[in-house]
Amino acid sequence: MGDNSAPARPAAFILTGSFLAICRAPRYLQELSRRGLKVLLITGSSWREQAVAGMADQGHPASVIEDIAFVEGSVDREGSFNSGVVAAANAWRERYDIVGIYAAGETLVEPTGIVADALGLPAPGLRASRACRSKYLQRFYLPEFSPAASVIPAGEREAFDAAAVSYPAVIKPATRHSSSGVETVEEAGKLRELLMAYPDHETILVEQKIVGQEYSVESLVQHGKTVFASVIRKETTDAHATTFVELAHTVSGEPSQERTTLLDANQAMLDALDFQDGMTHSEWRLDADGRPYLMEVAARTPGDGITVLYHLATGRALEPEIIKIALGEPAEYPTPTRLARQVYLEHTPGVLEEVTIDWPGITPQWAGEGDLWPEVPVGEAGDPPTLRAMFVQKETGRELGPLLSSEDRVGNFVIDAPTAAELDELEQRVRAAVTVRTRPVDQG
Repeated sequence: MGDNSAPARPAAFILTGSFLAICRAPRYLQELSRRGLKVLLITGSSWREQAVAGMADQGHPASVIEDIAFVEGSVDREGSFNSGVVAAANAWRERYDIVGIYAAGETLVEPTGIVADALGLPAPGLRASRACRSKYLQRFYLPEFSPAASVIPAGEREAFDAAAVSYPAVIKPATRHSSSGVETVEEAGKLRELLMAYPDHETILVEQKIVGQEYSVESLVQHGKTVFASVIRKETTDAHATTFVELAHTVSGEPSQERTTLLDANQAMLDALDFQDGMTHSEWRLDADGRPYLMEVAARTPGDGITVLYHLATGRALEPEIIKIALGEPAEYPTPTRLARQVYLEHTPGVLEEVTIDWPGITPQWAGEGDLWPEVPVGEAGDPPTLRAMFVQKETGRELGPLLSSEDRVGNFVIDAPTAAELDELEQRVRAAVTVRTRPVDQG
């Protein structure tokens, strides 16, 4: 008698998020391909042309992708991607044995959590997946770490009493990322003006402004237990402007009271969200009394060059451990032994003429919009203070406005060193060697 059983479905892993962001972190694709898994990608429909071209190019990281689903939605409309992601996963589970799923970018965290829950796959959990995509839900679930905040649903802005707010305050849209739309407000008239400037459908938060040093905490969590957590010191434009664009990240494993306070608060936050499996990137401020306040938390890999900084500081890449967690395999990651820093360059608004650096062996590399980024070389634990790379993110001749979000930054450099003093000294030397030249817009 013949065997009438259906052929085994090939094992597959779903990555979700921006096509470009995933290809700029090719270790996810490399790790999955190395394991012999079919790589499936869910991304926004705006990436269709680039993705199709990348899959057809054998030299492109996307060439290992088996299939891509393009979904419609908008980052400022809650839940708008959910149906498309569920539809794609539903079609794929008929053809593949889906063994894991991971949201490598911000916009698809919530529907990724839904798919993982339905398929019984390791993931943050429904509460964490939903709350980590909504700033107002974070305030609701985590009042002990939240500044005083008012939630203004779409359609209720006219009734909001701006005169009752304590100033300075911070206004922010509930679902965007990259500091988009976040601003300090000093008085009621300006708050009313800004409230009316957001699209009508957006939910807005108005919060107490917390003055103090900003940090982030990155965590790897498996089966509800934290297997790695580390603190990054951050610098933002709010030190001299009304915006909150990030200007520097510093990874360090050095002990301090601030580090202990932040790690304890971060663990309490993870427990409150019942976070199960995955990575978190949370942003905090410590006020003058050392009290931690949560700015926001994301259930995905951090942006900018933070994964590169951890690689420089530990000698090991994060991405393979993230994939292990998503597959239910034991994961671990070492404490940083070096300090690493990414510094973003500020600029005078105008037309960009050039970005140069006077440094032996280093030339500015292109890392602009829509393109892959060059890999940053990783050294050894005993290396002297080192400038690893410098990147330019805007084309010559481009008109540059003020820094209102992360997308407005012109370039950055990456350094590492054995000690904080050596890192600070190296940063100042590199800054002195860099020139960002712009000309006024009305000059030919």
